Amino acid sequence: MKFRENCKYAIVVPTSMGVRICPMNGQPVQASDTFFMHATSAESNVVSIAAFLGMKTKVLTTFVKDSPIADFIKRNLRSRGIDYEGAEVEQGGPWGYRHQFNIGDSGYGSRGPRVANDRAGEVGRTLNVKDFDVDRIFGEEGVQILHLSGLIGALSPETSEFCLSLARAAKKYGTVVSFDLNYRASFWKNREAELRAAFTEIAEAADILVGNEEDFQLALGIEGPEAGGKDLSSKIESFKGMIGCVKERFPNAEVFATTLRQVVNANEHIWGAITLCGSEWHIAEPRPIHVLDRIGGGDGFVGGLLYAMLKGWEAEKWVQFGWATGALATTFLTDYAQPADEEQVWSVWNGNARVKR
Repeated sequence: MKFRENCKYAIVVPTSMGVRICPMNGQPVQASDTFFMHATSAESNVVSIAAFLGMKTKVLTTFVKDSPIADFIKRNLRSRGIDYEGAEVEQGGPWGYRHQFNIGDSGYGSRGPRVANDRAGEVGRTLNVKDFDVDRIFGEEGVQILHLSGLIGALSPETSEFCLSLARAAKKYGTVVSFDLNYRASFWKNREAELRAAFTEIAEAADILVGNEEDFQLALGIEGPEAGGKDLSSKIESFKGMIGCVKERFPNAEVFATTLRQVVNANEHIWGAITLCGSEWHIAEPRPIHVLDRIGGGDGFVGGLLYAMLKGWEAEKWVQFGWATGALATTFLTDYAQPADEEQVWSVWNGNARVKR
């Protein structure tokens, strides 16, 4: 994979920022009166890996003007070393715009996590390319990877067009396009034809495609093998069969990736990952990981994968580093991993949890 040189930003993502509130100590929501709040979005979770490891990253978003929640989010992004750019939208009264709220617990043992998304009046649904100078961002400043998520692409008709416009600008200036399909049935309801067209155009421009069998079938209409069963080895073979169909339809893509997860209980998962780079498969064989909070593990994988690619490592290490940053993310109460350095990530991959003095 060849990346542009002399760019200001390693990775840029469009996103709708919000906050997540979680009960303390793994307790369920209905039994709690004390909550931990942090800023979150799937896309900022992805770029956090590169940001904590020293690369320059940026989110393109939108804020509610004079909102204390917006200020909380901005302070959090600055603390992660992530630049941000976005319009300030008037709230419009108590029933106007706001940042999304994600309410959920981490689960514990035999009690699985429960998550509720409250996105009414979400300001991120107003994301519009007119609010951004894409020629400056991609042309003058320069971006190595534009990472797009199906969550943002499907948020509203405006955000679909926004993602399409960013993908077109990225291709114009030689920026690599990464696309995580992230299909969500509730987002697609009554918009299937519109979103299928938008997602297909983005996938045609993408150099990196991330998703599982359901994502490719439902978001892109790819017919292929039925999804594998609970056994992860069958899922590996099923994914390989699906990617053969996807490659034929989207020949521009050079890299395909997915994660594998089997839930033993809320705090123990079997975690694996697969990539296809050109004609070579690379597999992080599924193995047990300990889980504090599972939210953000998939985003952590993508973030580590992109970081490893930008570092110019051999393709075998891409999936290994992504596996490890995904596993690392599940050890944090925040939705995003906060790696101290590359050594910490490789220690996770190597199964080395010994104390470092």
